Amino acid sequence: MKTKLYNYLNKPYAVVFIMFIAPIFGFIDRNFVFFFGLGVTFLILKESKFDWARFGIGQKITEKTVLKSLLIAIALFIVFSIFIDPLLQTWLGDYDLSSIEDIRGNLVGYIVLMVIIWIFAAFGEEFLFRGYYMKALAELLGNNNKAWLLSAIITSLYFGISHIYQGLTGVVAVFLWSFTISLIFNKNRNNLLLLVLIHGFYDSIGITLIFLNMDFGISEWVQQLF
Repeated sequence: MKTKLYNYLNKPYAVVFIMFIAPIFGFIDRNFVFFFGLGVTFLILKESKFDWARFGIGQKITEKTVLKSLLIAIALFIVFSIFIDPLLQTWLGDYDLSSIEDIRGNLVGYIVLMVIIWIFAAFGEEFLFRGYYMKALAELLGNNNKAWLLSAIITSLYFGISHIYQGLTGVVAVFLWSFTISLIFNKNRNNLLLLVLIHGFYDSIGITLIFLNMDFGISEWVQQLF
C-alpha cells in the first residue's frame, strides 16, 4: 500500500492534486493544511531513501551561506518595513497579529515561538512550499526558466492565501515576500537551506521587535508621508 502511494506521489502531476486537497483540511484547523502537505513531503523523502537533493537541499550550510542569508533577511526586512508594509497598511488596513500578540513582554512565550518559527516556519514552510510545491510544479511545467517563474507566482499566491488569518494586508505582503525569496530559490535551486536561514532570520527580527514592543515606530512614521 505504501509503495503504491509513493509511486503515485512520484507522478509529475501529483503535486497539483496535493495542493488542491490540502486546503480541505482547513475546515478542521488551518494548521492541518500545512501539516498535511508537510506529511506528504516527508513521506516522499522517506520513501526516496532521504534524497534531500530532490527538494533542493544539495549544499551544506557554510559561514558564507549564513552571512549571506542574514544580510538578505535584514535587507528584506528594511524594504518591507519602510516601503511595502506602510503602503499596504494605508491601502488595505493593519495586519491581524492577534495570534502572536501574547508574546509582548512574555519571555517564555517569545522563546517558545522562536523555536516553533525555526522548526515549522523557516524549515517546514520552505521545505514544503519551495522544496516540494515550487520545485515539483516547475518540473511539471517544463523545468525551464519560464516554468520556474510561473511556479514561483503560483506557489507565492498559495503561500499568501494560506496566511489569510493575518488579514488582506498579510496575504498581499506574504505573497510579495514569498515571491521575492522564490526568485532567490530560482537562482539557487540546490541551496534550499539558504532560504531556510533567510526565512528564519527574517521572522526572528519581526518576532523580537514584537516581543520588545518595538514593531511600530518606523512603519507609523513612514505612513505619515502618504
